[in-house]
Amino acid sequence: MAKSVENRALKKGAWSPEEDKKLIAYIKRYGIWNWAEMAKPAGLQRSGKSCRLRWVNYLRPGIKHGNFTKEEEETIIDLHEKLGNRSFHVQVVSSSGQIMVELNRWSVIASKLPGRTDNEIKNHWHAHLSKRLKYDLNSLPDMSDAEIDQYSSFETDPPPTNVPNALISESSAATSTNSLPSSSSNPKQ
Repeated sequence: MAKSVENRALKKGAWSPEEDKKLIAYIKRYGIWNWAEMAKPAGLQRSGKSCRLRWVNYLRPGIKHGNFTKEEEETIIDLHEKLGNRSFHVQVVSSSGQIMVELNRWSVIASKLPGRTDNEIKNHWHAHLSKRLKYDLNSLPDMSDAEIDQYSSFETDPPPTNVPNALISESSAATSTNSLPSSSSNPKQ
């Protein structure tokens, strides 16, 4: 059968509990050998890549599930600050010669957090930590509730961005909130 026809028959999307059990049972019995070839004998209509990602990121023994601890988050923030957006090239010398391995920062951080996957750390960074650091409300000056109320009860909203500049300058120069020209003064009518 042609590869493109086989790929169309593969299931995509969320994994069912039954599929998880099939993959776990197959790996327990036969081990991990070739992801591209394992799916079919395991009774799964999934690609090898899908099976590998499911195992590595969700089913593998020792993976921590659930919320990150404060200590884990501090480690991620600290290492992300030190590592930046770099990938790392590591040379591994084997009996057959040198092999170049590329590690990304998420893999390096995951190596310092047992039970956490690089994918889980990356997702947690982008979904939570980077936003928290960008908008760290704890770094704002302390204000009493009365001060917050005083400054948050604005009388006018900022001008809309789709209003021509001439109208914005007219409205900001005027003291009244009704300084925009009325529809009767519009020359196009």
